Amino acid sequence: MALNSSAEQPQPLGRVIGAVKDWVGRLGEVWVDAQVVEIKRRNAPTQFMTFRDRVANMSAQVTVSTMVLDAAGPIPEGSRVTARVRPRLWDRDTSLSFECLEIQVAGEGRLLAQLEQLKRKLQAEGLFDGHRKKRLPLLPHVIGLVTGRDSDAERDVVTNVARRWPAARIRTRHALVQGANSAESVMTALAHLDADPEVDVIVIARGGGSLEDLLSFSDEGLVRAVAAARTPIVSAIGHERDYPLVDFVADLRASTPTDAAKRIVPDHATEAAGLSQARQRLDRALLTTITREQSRLDAVRSRPVLVDPTSAFVAHYERLHLLRHRLEAGIDRRIRTEEADVRAAVTAIRALSPKRTLERGYAVLVDAAGHRSVSSVTDAATGDRIRAYLADGELSLDVVGTIGKEPEHG
Repeated sequence: MALNSSAEQPQPLGRVIGAVKDWVGRLGEVWVDAQVVEIKRRNAPTQFMTFRDRVANMSAQVTVSTMVLDAAGPIPEGSRVTARVRPRLWDRDTSLSFECLEIQVAGEGRLLAQLEQLKRKLQAEGLFDGHRKKRLPLLPHVIGLVTGRDSDAERDVVTNVARRWPAARIRTRHALVQGANSAESVMTALAHLDADPEVDVIVIARGGGSLEDLLSFSDEGLVRAVAAARTPIVSAIGHERDYPLVDFVADLRASTPTDAAKRIVPDHATEAAGLSQARQRLDRALLTTITREQSRLDAVRSRPVLVDPTSAFVAHYERLHLLRHRLEAGIDRRIRTEEADVRAAVTAIRALSPKRTLERGYAVLVDAAGHRSVSSVTDAATGDRIRAYLADGELSLDVVGTIGKEPEHG
């Protein structure tokens, strides 16, 4: 019922707000088709969302309980949803919002929600952990390729690998990359290449497409097969903005098939140029080292001891000659001194020698037996025979008389 009012009889504002709130409440619950543009989660029982019409430029604020929001599963922003809502008008500021009683992800959003749930499950199992990822070989000899037959992705990988590293060989296993049986087909091709001992790395390549087109590369069985593969796996699915679940479990994600070729083999021209530069640097380093060592060797060889090895002995020879001269001079002086001493001793001995006395005309007298010297007239009597020793011989003498010296009287 409309409220009667006029300038003379206006209605109280509170009554008008109450009437509007009553009219809004009569709308009751209604299912709406909308797009989620924002979700504000907080640590509280009530969460806030923003819905926008999928065609018209209109939006609305929505409150939802944490239980209802969690029951709907992951809802990425931008998802299309179908929600059962009830409008509410708040008395204090007359703001209009909607209370969400139930929400379901619709269309592509439903797929995104399902993929998000699977992603969380696999991540919880540790299949995305970095320590599980294998290192790619530096220079693969045989490259396995899983891709669609006659696809642009195949041509991109083969052409770029051949251009960058012509010696690399590619073994291709064609598979269905879209449709109901595509995941199983890719798994079969992957298992065949993974069992080949000559294959060093495997590339799974597909061009871009819609979410549904790439859905098989988020298949749980394929993701687990990639995680269990013995050979390093490179995923090159779609374009740079596409992220199927295989990307998270692969050992390396390439943004495009062309990027995959660049990531698995080096560029021959770049490597050749780098090798040439390295050889030039090595040559210069060796030349510098040889020059430096040659300079050191020349400096050593120019030293006097190496120019004339015997020059070091000259000073020693001179000192030895000086010492020898001193020694000979000392010996000569000592000999002359000793000779002088000997001559003096000989002279003294000769001066005191009885023979010297005999040579002056004296004689030594002894008895006939030669045992007793005769030094006094009293030592011999007349008729005794005595012996006289002269300088040049001896004489036998007979005493015929004695002439004694008169004793002196005092």
